[in-house]
Amino acid sequence: MATMVDVAAHAGVSVATVSHVLNDTRPVLPHTRQAVLDAIDALGYTPNTLARSLVTARTRSIGLAVSAISNPYFTEILQGVEAGALEHGYGLLLADPHDDPQHERKVVQLLHERRVDGLIVAPSADPDALLRYLGQHNVPTVFLDRLVEAPADHPFRFDQVCAENAEPMARLVGHLTERGHRRIGLVAGLPGLSTTNERISGYRHGLAGAGLPYDERLVAHGDSEATAAERATDALLSLAAPPTALVTGNNAMTMGALRALRERGLSVPDDLALCCFDDFAWADLFAPRLTAISQPSKEIGAQAVRLLLERLASPDHPARTVRLPCAFVHRTSCGCAEPPGTSGASPTDLSQNSPAKGSLS
Repeated sequence: MATMVDVAAHAGVSVATVSHVLNDTRPVLPHTRQAVLDAIDALGYTPNTLARSLVTARTRSIGLAVSAISNPYFTEILQGVEAGALEHGYGLLLADPHDDPQHERKVVQLLHERRVDGLIVAPSADPDALLRYLGQHNVPTVFLDRLVEAPADHPFRFDQVCAENAEPMARLVGHLTERGHRRIGLVAGLPGLSTTNERISGYRHGLAGAGLPYDERLVAHGDSEATAAERATDALLSLAAPPTALVTGNNAMTMGALRALRERGLSVPDDLALCCFDDFAWADLFAPRLTAISQPSKEIGAQAVRLLLERLASPDHPARTVRLPCAFVHRTSCGCAEPPGTSGASPTDLSQNSPAKGSLS
């Protein structure tokens, strides 16, 4: 088995130079770095990660706590995180907090005990215990998708990345009002999540833009999952004056809403128009095809990795929140006719009404 000494001899450099290339502990001239990398490849050298971590106090691993198994949206985020981590030579440890505050606290502690260099977390609706643990142990952390508001005197620095929520939701509601709808129902997410609050705010803004009053009876919480969304949709359809159009707050809730409509024998968009927040792989396969807001899921994951690595490099850097724009994907579930010759979606970038991609606030 090749050693660092063998790599150094093959590349014609010192063992220290090989170490600097492997550990990024000092700048190395490009041609020297390439010579070392070529030697590593030629000799099949495999670095001793455990020994390196003892020297550098870094394991080159990232802990990711998201509900990836139960939420397809987070699966795409996971792909972005994994790609970003591998690009920078980091491994990934995954845990599913199941959107439960107590379980969230446990899995984050387990990841931390595995000596990950930092954490990326999609926080629950009640992240107080999580914040206390991260603050007590000063764990470098990036929150993704859901924003967290820490007390003003909280000393812990954490970065955040998410998609725009309010304006894209207002865009969906506005589109339905342009189609003549005046009673638009909303299947909202889990109470307490920033995504839920912001999308409800966007829903209200979209109504106000059309001169329509907000009616709380037309908002039902689907708790960000399919079964609860099916019940919420059924409750909205049971109103004395049910909605003529429906907006769902995420892709899992879209599935629940469609199930409720099917159970009642209702057709989209003939009996009820439907728009959804979250595009997904099957949205273009439904009949009719689903009009949706597409979030930059993979880019959110990749951006979270970049923020975390920057935090590791500069622990005292001011905390940052990055918001990424969404796209309006115009299909036919909203009641619009299929344009002649159209075989795919018609995405419209919403960034003109949102902060620039990657902008800091």
